[in-house]
Amino acid sequence: MPDQPEPGAPERLRRRGGPPKTATLLRKEWLNDSMVRLFFGGADVDQLSELEYTDHYLKILFPGPVTRTYTIRSLDRKTGELAIDFVVHGDEGLAGPWAATVDPGAVIEFRGPGGGYAPQEQYDAHLLAGDEAAIPAIAAAIERLPVQASAVAVLEVADADHRLAVPSDRAEIVWVHRDGRPYGERLAEVVRERGLPEGRVQVFVHGNAGMVKDLRRYFFLECGLDRRDASISGYWRTGQNEDAWQAGKHEFVAQMEAEEAAVGSGAH
Repeated sequence: MPDQPEPGAPERLRRRGGPPKTATLLRKEWLNDSMVRLFFGGADVDQLSELEYTDHYLKILFPGPVTRTYTIRSLDRKTGELAIDFVVHGDEGLAGPWAATVDPGAVIEFRGPGGGYAPQEQYDAHLLAGDEAAIPAIAAAIERLPVQASAVAVLEVADADHRLAVPSDRAEIVWVHRDGRPYGERLAEVVRERGLPEGRVQVFVHGNAGMVKDLRRYFFLECGLDRRDASISGYWRTGQNEDAWQAGKHEFVAQMEAEEAAVGSGAH
């Protein structure tokens, strides 16, 4: 249930679900030279409801006001730590440079969590694929896979030196290295080469918008996958920050769906 603003709160707070929550940075851990994991805690973290989904995310508020969306990697009730992974590309962007240099004790404001996907027991197999932005959600999903199901995770990183620690006891992990190629290009190729697993398959594919557009067409039009069996969406788009991507995402998705419908109907 969303936060309820106090009587008389400004209308903007009512529209946005009340005042933001806060969390304190407890510690940080570099996973490799381009990804850092931050661990947050505090009263608002302790009061978060149980994470029903594996793709839960927070909207972190930066001065401006500017928000950036990040997936929750884990929430440890015993230690009170909420972990979020940040991709760092030097001084590029807003959240990455901040995460690289922030010190324990810093306080953030956030909204959420949102989310909508988790592996379901009625499926025979699970296919998960994504780039660095989606790996936290994919790793969380692997930890929640039904015991009886098979699973494969196709994960794209820059090169072999940037592989991450991902649970491998429940899923086959297929690493894809860009090695200088555009984001998502090789990932989409590998998913197509391998094809869908046998049986009823639940699909989770997130990351670069161009890759998502390619694989939506593959799953829905070429393989005939039921759209209700897939969680597939662009987390980001090459050449755009989150503000620009979110501003144009609705139009991008509408055009993509129109093109899929045209192909599906045989229109030219």
